[in-house]
Amino acid sequence: MSAHDELQHAHDDHGHDDLGIHATFKGYMTGFVLAVILTIIPFWLVMGHVIKDSSTAAVIILGLAAVQIVVHMIYFLHMNSKSEGGWNMLALVFTIVLVVITLSGSIWIMYHLNHNMMPLMDTSNLP
Repeated sequence: MSAHDELQHAHDDHGHDDLGIHATFKGYMTGFVLAVILTIIPFWLVMGHVIKDSSTAAVIILGLAAVQIVVHMIYFLHMNSKSEGGWNMLALVFTIVLVVITLSGSIWIMYHLNHNMMPLMDTSNLP
């Protein structure tokens, strides 16, 4: 057996496990159609003034954005709990925890700075 044959045999044994998702045309088209639908719905909600309350519209749009992130992770990034022995999912959970801590801490700090640092406005002296 030559050195090239040994390297080819080692390569064949190493990286072809059936635990990950294999990309198919049907999978990509499903992800594409879902992504387009999840993009068109918020655009329609905003441009058509379907929901009058802006905070309700914002919550719905953020929910659809979260669903679209999941669609992208599943259909385009092929992430699941089995890929890479679960390390991809562990890294994703760790990243989400860090982002939540950072965002909630930043919002908490900005709220308290605004509440504690802004002077009270006396409206009786205004013209």
